[in-house]
Amino acid sequence: MKLEDEIKQRKRFANEHERLLVNILFTASWLEGKHIQRLKPYGISPQQFNVLRILRGSAPEPVTLNVIAQRMIDKNSNATRLVEKLRLKGLVKREVCPTNRRQVDITITNKGNDLLTKLDQSADEWLNSFDHISKQQVTLLNDLLDKMRE
Repeated sequence: MKLEDEIKQRKRFANEHERLLVNILFTASWLEGKHIQRLKPYGISPQQFNVLRILRGSAPEPVTLNVIAQRMIDKNSNATRLVEKLRLKGLVKREVCPTNRRQVDITITNKGNDLLTKLDQSADEWLNSFDHISKQQVTLLNDLLDKMRE
């Protein structure tokens, strides 16, 4: 469906660049809503999912809060709060670094890895919902989005 129909826009955009920016913001919000629904049965938010993936990707090495914050997709996320919520769920572990008592090392637990494994198994269904976009189109879109951030 065209953006103008989705947002019930009557007035034309000033130009295609303005339409593009609104389209990206609208689509990002739409995708986040779909992602939230995908994660809801597992009791985690997209930001918590992002933290778990960062920790799994760094395993077996521990990660600091600062590293997590730097690697987060949503830079406005509160890494400390997210890690604490995940710790309370038993998905991550926090320990004082043995070589630097001011540093807290964070690692993913077996329970956290098990949760990601379950989500990995449902990832194909999630990704298949975008099968109507060809591999060539996906590559082009990725390239264009990368170019926007230059």
